[in-house]
Amino acid sequence: MSISARARACLLFLALPLAALPSAQQSPPVQPPAQQPPAQPPQAQPPAQPPSGQQQPPIIRRGINYVRVDAIVADRSGKPVLDLTQDDFTVAEDGRPQKIESFAVVKIDEVAQAEGGPMRAIRSDYDEEREAARPEVRMFVILLDDYHVRRGSDQAVRKPLIEFIQNQLAPADMVAIMYPLTPVSDIRFSRDRDSLISAIDKFEGRKFIYEPRNSFEERYAYYPAATVERIRNQITMDALKGAAVRMGGLREGRKSIILVSEGFTSMLPAQLSDPIAAMPGYGNPYRGNAGAPPPTDTQRMMADSDLYTDMRQVFDTLNRQNTSIYAVDPRGLGVFEYNINEGVGLQEDANALRANLDTLRVLASNTDGRAIVNRNDLASGMKQIIRDASGYYLLGYTSSQAPTDGKFHEIKVSVKRKGLDVRARKGYWAFTTEDVARAEAPSKPSVPTAVATALNALAAPSRGRPARLWTGVARGDNGATRVTFVWEPMPAIPGEPQGDAPARVVVTATAPDGRALFRGPVPAGPAGGSASFDAPPGQVQLRFVVEGANGEVIDSSVEELTAPDFSKTTLSIGTPRVYLARNAREMQALMANADAAPTADREFSRTERLLVRVEAYAAGETPALTARLLNRGGQAMADLPLHRADAGPGAIDLPLSSFAAGEYLIEINAKTSSGSAQQMVAFRVGR
Repeated sequence: MSISARARACLLFLALPLAALPSAQQSPPVQPPAQQPPAQPPQAQPPAQPPSGQQQPPIIRRGINYVRVDAIVADRSGKPVLDLTQDDFTVAEDGRPQKIESFAVVKIDEVAQAEGGPMRAIRSDYDEEREAARPEVRMFVILLDDYHVRRGSDQAVRKPLIEFIQNQLAPADMVAIMYPLTPVSDIRFSRDRDSLISAIDKFEGRKFIYEPRNSFEERYAYYPAATVERIRNQITMDALKGAAVRMGGLREGRKSIILVSEGFTSMLPAQLSDPIAAMPGYGNPYRGNAGAPPPTDTQRMMADSDLYTDMRQVFDTLNRQNTSIYAVDPRGLGVFEYNINEGVGLQEDANALRANLDTLRVLASNTDGRAIVNRNDLASGMKQIIRDASGYYLLGYTSSQAPTDGKFHEIKVSVKRKGLDVRARKGYWAFTTEDVARAEAPSKPSVPTAVATALNALAAPSRGRPARLWTGVARGDNGATRVTFVWEPMPAIPGEPQGDAPARVVVTATAPDGRALFRGPVPAGPAGGSASFDAPPGQVQLRFVVEGANGEVIDSSVEELTAPDFSKTTLSIGTPRVYLARNAREMQALMANADAAPTADREFSRTERLLVRVEAYAAGETPALTARLLNRGGQAMADLPLHRADAGPGAIDLPLSSFAAGEYLIEINAKTSSGSAQQMVAFRVGR
């Protein structure tokens, strides 16, 4: 059987990294050119070693042909060397010298961090973004690859992982723990060591165990076991890429993924190739049979070819995001890939073990990480992860070749000083001409300002906060503006420690001259609390203090509100109010109760139903109200029926059962003979 061109290309690619796997004293990675606008004119270089406590973020240049390289330099004993200058380095691409255009030294001082007192807790998306941007912060994702870890091995790796968190991390370090099926949006970084340790304690391997645990796994649980293994490989690789993109969106500097895995399986032996994965042994005549035929060389070659083609996409994504993989085999010094009762022959077992470990080595090698495999002392190997992330050089250059061939281009970083070892990425995969055309194409029309504003409100960070808040305005009596405040306790987040439950919110509203407009506690009702007060038109400052049952302050925030003058505007719309109904009876009760408190939530499920009430005001006539459903890009999807009795509020009844998961907007328009006005309400529909 002949080997396809694709297979030959993949095997040729595979030969390169396997022939040059980095030892502990080899060199670090190259960042492929970022898919960004052309590089800006040269900027002044930062000092090689900024004063202690004055470290500045590295200058980041970007362009189609701009390449970033992390370089880790050590002496013969493995001790980091961080006193080199830009002139000490040389960079070559495909053997051709390149001009270094940007240079920075990144050095983490753990002692100074410890002496500086406790670090700020990460309680929101805003905290996460701010802290990740600090140059002294190291970022790690620990990917617990339960799909590729055996039962028993999971217990063995818990201790070194917990010791890593307890003893190796610095106070400023940010860590996230994820599984292959963790959505990118759920990757959250923390400094709470107790919650991280608790998550590791729950780690349970599921290698070769195909019993479905969720609706997603149920879709393919009855496929052949070999097919399920390929799906699992792809899921884990997608998780690696997603984690890298998530970290790349938070910072430019070096980032690390600690992959706890026994490696990817390209082909199952006949003894485990069950026709139905969720029914072990059913219909498999070779189950437990040591005499089962091994796969042919051609079969294994083709399977390896497909696997490494998929792995190349992982290398490419992680290099673009300046992220390294540190692969940790939880078995330590592995001897066998399969259990003795599975009946796999010794030679086939040895081949499978070697192939699986090679996948970990190749992942680490091509992303400037390390493969901590075939060693019983995992703790010492993990110390090297910290050392690599604690001191390194950031080099950048614009490729003189400006390749657009989609091929691999080798990079070699060296230093002029004798007796030093350099680790750097081996190279990068260039863009194709099609990639360049897409990157340089004119940007798409921007989202309308009103749509962006509504979506920004939807994306306001709420994670880590004990309560969800909402304020709205409507026309009050005697020219005043009616301000309504609603709060709801945030639901518990599974797997995270829960703080004190909120019992009330103390609201203080003040006018620009300091005059108090409202002050008082808003206690919790069945699902939160609400209050209303009149305010004169103009600026109003609202201060919210969330208290627990014993009066302790749990959280606080300040909001600046503009109270419209509804009595003088030609046409205006009050703040739309959203009500949630879980069944027909609740909807009927909401329709009959004009004084019901709206919900502060803007994320709903498809089993729920929304009622949206809106009021429009105009002098001398009743405004005409219409509503449309928009997608998150601002394009119209459908007209929404809006019911209105006489000149009263308009009401929109919106079942969500037919909605796909995503973000949507309701556009409400009011028109009179003299003009028009518009309001937007954004909401999110989950699965």
